Amino acid sequence: MGLDLLFVSVLFLAALAIFGLIAGISNDAVNFLNSSIGSRAAPRAVIFSVAVAGILVGVGFSSGMMEVARKGIFNPELFTMPQLITLFLAVMIANGLLLDMFNTHGLPTSTTVSIVFSLLGSAVAVSSLKIIEASGNLASLADYINTASALKIIGGILLSVVVAFALGTIIQFGVRTVFTFDYLPRLKRYGAIFGGLAFTSIAYFIVIKGTKGTTFIPDLYKAWITDHTLIVLAIIFVTSSIALQIYALFGWNILKPIVLLGTFSLSMAFAANDLVNFIGVPMAGYQAYNAAHVSGDLNTSMESLREPVSTETGFLLFAGLIMATTLCLSKKARTVSETEIQLGQQEEGSERFGSTRLSRNTVGAAIQVFDFFKGIIPITIQRVVSKRFDHQGYDPAVDEEQRPAFDMLRATVNLMVASAIISYATSYKLPLSTTYVTFMVAMGASFADRAWGRESAVYRITGVLTVIGGWFFTALCAFILAGLLATLIYYTQFYGVVALAVGGLMLIWKNHHTHQKRVRSKARDQVFNIAKVNDINESLDISFEHTSILLGEIRESLDRALEALFHQNNYVLALERDRSAEIERWANIVTANVFKTMRLLQQEEVDLSYKYGRTGRRLQKLAEGHRDIVYRACDHVGNYHKGLLEEQVEELREVKARTLSIIADVEATFRKEQGPPLEQIVERQKSLAQFVNDLEVKQTERIKDDSSKTRLSILYYAVLGNVAMLARQNRRLMQIYAETFGHVEGTDFDFEYD
Repeated sequence: MGLDLLFVSVLFLAALAIFGLIAGISNDAVNFLNSSIGSRAAPRAVIFSVAVAGILVGVGFSSGMMEVARKGIFNPELFTMPQLITLFLAVMIANGLLLDMFNTHGLPTSTTVSIVFSLLGSAVAVSSLKIIEASGNLASLADYINTASALKIIGGILLSVVVAFALGTIIQFGVRTVFTFDYLPRLKRYGAIFGGLAFTSIAYFIVIKGTKGTTFIPDLYKAWITDHTLIVLAIIFVTSSIALQIYALFGWNILKPIVLLGTFSLSMAFAANDLVNFIGVPMAGYQAYNAAHVSGDLNTSMESLREPVSTETGFLLFAGLIMATTLCLSKKARTVSETEIQLGQQEEGSERFGSTRLSRNTVGAAIQVFDFFKGIIPITIQRVVSKRFDHQGYDPAVDEEQRPAFDMLRATVNLMVASAIISYATSYKLPLSTTYVTFMVAMGASFADRAWGRESAVYRITGVLTVIGGWFFTALCAFILAGLLATLIYYTQFYGVVALAVGGLMLIWKNHHTHQKRVRSKARDQVFNIAKVNDINESLDISFEHTSILLGEIRESLDRALEALFHQNNYVLALERDRSAEIERWANIVTANVFKTMRLLQQEEVDLSYKYGRTGRRLQKLAEGHRDIVYRACDHVGNYHKGLLEEQVEELREVKARTLSIIADVEATFRKEQGPPLEQIVERQKSLAQFVNDLEVKQTERIKDDSSKTRLSILYYAVLGNVAMLARQNRRLMQIYAETFGHVEGTDFDFEYD
């Protein structure tokens, strides 16, 4: 490539930097927003304003990762300018695609690890190709790569994960034991000391991160801060404790300013360290281009990159504005934040993650450990501690819709411990990831707060293990993907860059649609969820209205799934299989709403509560029957088994039509539209049941004459039985509806348990 094409490549690096900044803030916003948002320390506008202020201040302290991009992973003097541009392009493309993928699925990962391992993978690939062309002796690869830096980062990551979780657990346990969940009265008495400690750790974090790597603070002042650390800490502690005690005298919650200060400090650190990852590589490419342009020789050594170079203030300010704008507008940032908040929420709720064998084994082992300690700890101590952690009698919010995921005491611990760990590591120049530390501290604190109860522990641990696995998956993917892209660009030059740009845009567009689908699914979750239950009649109306929506989803999905089975359409069946999981989750939410309403009915209408309570069982049966049909059909077609016989298709189409008609009528009735009378639904369902019996007799004859093979017979009977069961459950839902709203008395109700 000539200088002109290389200049175009540098411009492309700048464009990738902008995309990287957007993807990075979407991913790492979780680090500094979750504690304040999860605890509802302030209105969202205030929280985001504080975070934006921290970002804009932090970009002025930015320069650390510039050294990593230029010389931290590889030795630049051994590369020419075109080789470095190839290396940098592969890094930025791989990094952007990886972060966008993680953001789409709402999983926080480390931007530092992503950029470092992308650099490592790309550098290894370009170095190997260069060596092969020159001598073929790959033994000299170690001369090109700074392996010590990469190994140091990996060791820091592993250590920080364990330390952060352990400290978060221990400190939150001690703090909660002292203050309990009803912490406001105790804060007024001796909260200023705790607040001073929290304020000091966070403020010191600002000082350490703020002075490290800045160019406008004289070295003399930096040295004084380092030499007089204890004096600085003492001044901050005494001053903040006195100020917070005065603040508490006015009856204000002293934790609010601490949480907001922590939000400011972590957002500042993010801008000062993590997000410079995305301008470090493009700036290194720009500096390499300038060096080649001045020398006029493309093959000159890039030894100039070893010289310290300050990032221009204009570039930093521009990057800060992109970060701030993305933070306020990005929907993916909210998706990533919601993952950590859900994993740490105090109350039980809809869990995002499912159950795995590893998470079940982990919970089982933890229970055995706890049982062991219960056997050796005196009962008196157990009772005292249990009482301190009892949150059943404490309601943090009058309006349930405004209930925080966790309280500000835990939010303070999250920020205080994370700030202290990062400050300590920074002062000793130990590499770690802000994402890893903040996430693991939050998980440790939620674990100590008993947020992981028997009803949610397995799902929470699955989520934590998924996120942790994603971190190491990031490192592996970044290394491999950047290496492959570097190899492709090395041989295809500018044409390969153009092809990768087009392919990358297509992948990002696909991820965008995937994220939109996830957002719509979550929006439907919110539609189904009744957060506040006070009025019985309103709650009954809403729950039956939600049931009608759920029935509509089942009816449409069942229709598509069966038609796909009849036509052997595996693609549609795969889509419906994914949808069946959503339908089952929605059925669980509506059932939970039923139980919420039942608590009110038990107080006033005991008999009605019994009748209405059967709704939950019917909904579960509907979701299970629908799922069984879809999964069996998907497995049958996916394994390329022989399709249903023509007469079987005709019979099942008739059963499907009758069943969908019953579901549609019940659905309309639940929406308070004019539907058929209950007696008509009962008669149609009984007629369908008799029709199904007749079809079973026909199928027996087909088995005898061997016209229907074993797999076909199993599938046919399963679909036939489940579809008939769906019609029966809809009839019973109609009976429950009629009795709940007093439309009929003493209906012909079947009480058999099915």
